[in-house]
Amino acid sequence: MTVLTEVQTAVRDTVRAFAQENIRPLSARYESEGGYPQALFDEMASMGLWGMTAPDEHGGTGTDYVSYALALIEIAAADGALSTLVSIQNSIMVSALVKDGSEFQKARYLPELVSGRKIGAFALTEAGAGSDASAIR
Repeated sequence: MTVLTEVQTAVRDTVRAFAQENIRPLSARYESEGGYPQALFDEMASMGLWGMTAPDEHGGTGTDYVSYALALIEIAAADGALSTLVSIQNSIMVSALVKDGSEFQKARYLPELVSGRKIGAFALTEAGAGSDASAIR
């Protein structure tokens, strides 16, 4: 049986309340409009959701991975596509820069990414490999 820490419980409950009150009721509208308003990204940034995997010195919250997973679950319950954005932003963009980026790259890109002013993306499809990242040449 997993027992959450006080911090993990607080993250889960805070993100759940935010997502159910501010994201879920507008999820269908966001889908029909094909995007999300910057104000939502700004609010999520104020909660630290765009920089959960970045340490304090890079503007992130340095959240543990259980809290990060709990936040993703709660966002996904309100809007699956938005949880994917948060996941890619943190797991592929931010954490990769923190781990492997040069100091120049960290200084240039992390502030914009953890603030939600820029949303990172990556291309996974390649002719002959489809979306099998291990087959990309």
